[in-house]
Amino acid sequence: MSTQEYRHIVRIVGNDIPGERKMLVGLTQIKGIGYNFATAILDTLKIDSNANIGHLTDENVQAIEKLISNPVEGNFPTWFLNRRKDIETGNDLHLLTSDIPFTLRNDIERERITASWRGYRHLSGLKVRGQRTRTSGRKGGAVGVAKGGMAAPAKKSSDAPAAAPAAEAAPAAEAAPAEKKE
Repeated sequence: MSTQEYRHIVRIVGNDIPGERKMLVGLTQIKGIGYNFATAILDTLKIDSNANIGHLTDENVQAIEKLISNPVEGNFPTWFLNRRKDIETGNDLHLLTSDIPFTLRNDIERERITASWRGYRHLSGLKVRGQRTRTSGRKGGAVGVAKGGMAAPAKKSSDAPAAAPAAEAAPAAEAAPAEKKE
């Protein structure tokens, strides 16, 4: 592989990846890089995907970071990116690590402020993308028909003491008829 020593931890784009991981699996540990994107990176740079990531040279790590940070320069198609036509900049971007939840929160907040339909659905905690809500997406509360009235009395938590007075009353009732017979 390389003349460089084996590294037990490799740092790529701010993520520590254990050196014993395979290249493909190690790259997918970076948030924003999936299996297909990792395969495309390794194919573009002509790196063996079955080798351990601890055998990477410093030049390979820098090449991987450069390609991950700007995949458009690596001639990746725009449909391969995870944020096309960004609303604020209008550029095609590929978001990584903590940028993903940050931009997601900003997008939802922008929809709420503009009072769009999607914003209202997010505010209400309902499904946003047109799914059915009649039977699915139920959270919390009881599902089905609630029983009311005397048909289903509530159980008491202390059933044992309630049964004891009833048992004492039954022998007293038996004893009374016995006295009348004599």
